[in-house]
Amino acid sequence: MSDFDDFDPACRSSLMALAQDMHQHGAEQDAPIRTIFGLLGDRWSMLILLLLDVGPFRHAELRRLLDRMSAEGGISQRVLTLKLRLLERNGLVSRSVSGDVPPRVGYALTILGQGLLAEAKRLLGWTQARREEIEEARRTFDAQQ
Repeated sequence: MSDFDDFDPACRSSLMALAQDMHQHGAEQDAPIRTIFGLLGDRWSMLILLLLDVGPFRHAELRRLLDRMSAEGGISQRVLTLKLRLLERNGLVSRSVSGDVPPRVGYALTILGQGLLAEAKRLLGWTQARREEIEEARRTFDAQQ
């Protein structure tokens, strides 16, 4: 546990409780809490989850949709594959391979992914409901710089 003796006694116990909570829920680099929050905040994962909420898609279909819907522009095949693998590793997306020749690879949200997406949509709603406040705070901050 970290030592907080150099901080104000009024906040020391809160800092210690926060440090203990972080340690308990995963402070290591590959902890689920860090991975999931990282996925929600990265450039592509949230949009991939939102698209898979519409229905299952093949790799090529996902790539075309991401190219059309992303503010960042196109996603490379390699980056999409890496994102899908990470989402699959964390139980949020399932990968299926057909017996066709050539095989068709598809991706779908898992139940775990649906649950995460429901929570993420709440956060999206919170952000949209406060958009004007956030933009005003940005204008105020930028004017002071």
